[in-house]
Amino acid sequence: QLQLVATGGGLVQPGGSLRLSCVASGVSLDAFDIFWLRQTPGKEREGVACISRRGDNIVYLDSVPGRFTISRGNDLKTVYLQMTDLKLVDTAVYYCNAVHGGLNYWGQGTRVTVSS
Repeated sequence: QLQLVATGGGLVQPGGSLRLSCVASGVSLDAFDIFWLRQTPGKEREGVACISRRGDNIVYLDSVPGRFTISRGNDLKTVYLQMTDLKLVDTAVYYCNAVHGGLNYWGQGTRVTVSS
């Protein structure tokens, strides 16, 4: 059974950086497409970035290319979301999601607050 833990959130000033980690236990992530999504109160969860299982296909939400980078760790159990030049609008709870066929796993979310 795959379990995901998302960490790395916190309070940061506008223009700052954070690196989120999505760490798997039980199963490695190399068989899964991995998504980072975020959600703010009153809004639907939105996709931020996605990396395919081989890492050869990466997609970003329109507002984040050049600021966010999704990548896989060499340990095959971690996927990162490096976030730079953070803006107030990036404030949200960030979730990682692993998908393979009909299998769909979620991490618990990590809160990112961008505030001066």
